[in-house]
Amino acid sequence: MASTIILGASGYAGQETLDRVLAHPQLELHAVGSDSLAGQDATSLDPRLNRNGGKRVPRFIRNADALAAGANLVFLCLGAEESAALELPRGAVVVDLSGGHRLRHASGYDEWYGFSHPHAEALEGWSYALPEVLPPSGRLIANPGCYATAVLLALAPLRDAVEPDSVVVDAKSGVSGAGRTLKASSHAGFVLENVSPYRVGRHQHVPEIAQALGFPVCFVPHLLPIRRGLIATCYFRAPGHDVRVLLEEAYADSHLVTVLPDGVDPELARVQGTDAAELAVYDDPATGRTIVICALDNLGKGAAGQAVQNANLVFGYPETAGLRLSGVLV
Repeated sequence: MASTIILGASGYAGQETLDRVLAHPQLELHAVGSDSLAGQDATSLDPRLNRNGGKRVPRFIRNADALAAGANLVFLCLGAEESAALELPRGAVVVDLSGGHRLRHASGYDEWYGFSHPHAEALEGWSYALPEVLPPSGRLIANPGCYATAVLLALAPLRDAVEPDSVVVDAKSGVSGAGRTLKASSHAGFVLENVSPYRVGRHQHVPEIAQALGFPVCFVPHLLPIRRGLIATCYFRAPGHDVRVLLEEAYADSHLVTVLPDGVDPELARVQGTDAAELAVYDDPATGRTIVICALDNLGKGAAGQAVQNANLVFGYPETAGLRLSGVLV
């Protein structure tokens, strides 16, 4: 059993991580941090917690107190700047779900995140880990962003096949991708009955995509009027290569990533609430382009599910322990 701490457990990613830790046979919840709920029982987050047996969620304490409690495994479900500023415990495995440790070079934080990284010298010690493509190494794990996860699942196995200048990514995510903090752009009056692009040319996931692929891509994110789910449509040219074969070979042994058969389209409904991802491959004879579409849950494979998957690999647990492998069609 690995004693486990979650910081920022009252946010969307934190709550989803908590749910998976509770379902995990080898993770023991030691402390749960939330500055907004400190001193309150877990039922203040969700009245279904601490009922009907099972693992008990301890009373919320401040994030600093939770971190000081000591554990084998720490999940950081905080904002990027807050995570970057933490003095981390020695010896623990730390999985950061924020962008606070994803970039190798500190200058990227000034440009893309709007703050100077306070521990620039330590960034090289972090492993940017997308399990199917870039397995984790060491004890400091930077969990990829949700958009980056979808784009890299679609393109990373093809990095040597595609023409870099040809790559364009059109991506769309549900409103939970913006986090739980109140803001005008996530207000129901703005989101419902609307689809809008945002942070075009300046989204913080752009540099981590380029870092992993070795080249930049044209990336445009959009907000969908749904709670959760993400779909990324990647257009590119890969002359002389069978893209379907390359992807099928890359994910032949994956428990979570499925390359759909020809003629089957990806659907958000099938991946919502799960830690799975679907890939579909198309040819566009009119332009000579190939299209790969990835659908996943931004809070599952795009955040909490992937964080637990990374932890499983570091500790040598079964890769899918605690994860949600499939949804229920309605």
